[in-house]
Amino acid sequence: MSNALRIAYSPCPNDTFVFHAWAHGLVPGAPALDVTFADIDITNGMAERGELEILKVSYAVLPWVLDEYTLLPCGGALGRGCGPLVLTRDGGTAAGLAGRTVAVPSERSTAYLLFRLWAAAEVPGGVGAVEIMPFHEIMPAVRDGRVDAGLVIHEARFTYQEYGLTCLADMGEHWEQTTGLPIPLGAIIAKRSLGEPVLRRLADAARASVRMAWDDPAASREYVLTHAQEMNPAVADQHIGLYVNEFTDALGEDGYAAVRGLLTRAAAEGLVPPLGPDALNFP
Repeated sequence: MSNALRIAYSPCPNDTFVFHAWAHGLVPGAPALDVTFADIDITNGMAERGELEILKVSYAVLPWVLDEYTLLPCGGALGRGCGPLVLTRDGGTAAGLAGRTVAVPSERSTAYLLFRLWAAAEVPGGVGAVEIMPFHEIMPAVRDGRVDAGLVIHEARFTYQEYGLTCLADMGEHWEQTTGLPIPLGAIIAKRSLGEPVLRRLADAARASVRMAWDDPAASREYVLTHAQEMNPAVADQHIGLYVNEFTDALGEDGYAAVRGLLTRAAAEGLVPPLGPDALNFP
């Protein structure tokens, strides 16, 4: 696949559902892809090092990579009612997290930015230590008492009760209540050096792939479930239904407002570098 463009995205159902048609050469006229599967913390690092042509990353990492990459206006993950959750063993209050240890999946993630913005407003004095761990290890760590709370993403929204855990706070709910905007989670970025014509072809291919998945959901089923590995098929369907939506088809005015709003607020708190006025322009 020497002429293929290298892309990395997660094995999560929303990504495999979105990219199935494109990755399998089913989108007419789309550039061929050489796919690597990697969790979001890994792809964020790839973006910072400029390693691949196309990447699925956290919106939170954009301020560090937009000199080399551009944000595609489709293919990513935003939504409502789909934010990260703070979980504990025994409920409690936000104030009770003051000085406590919280496990998080990445410091360069949208989940962590949303958590920091929430904690600044709701946790007097702030939390104590933050421990980074792979997201699939967080719920067991909270259950076993190795950390006081955990910030979880993805399918954990549907499965945390199986671990005997309680949702202390919904970061997305806090974000939506304070801004009225959707929650920006994962972005598709591509190298600016590919040039405008290619970048436009990539955006068209991503949008076509999304629409083909919607038109024939059964076509991607084996691909989705193979890479989801341990996930129950019903949970995979919930996952896709929540994270693949109108913002995946096109960011639109609300989508861009959400991204800029998140990164502007985070910059004001000193969590990310400030964005330039044209940083999110495509291509």
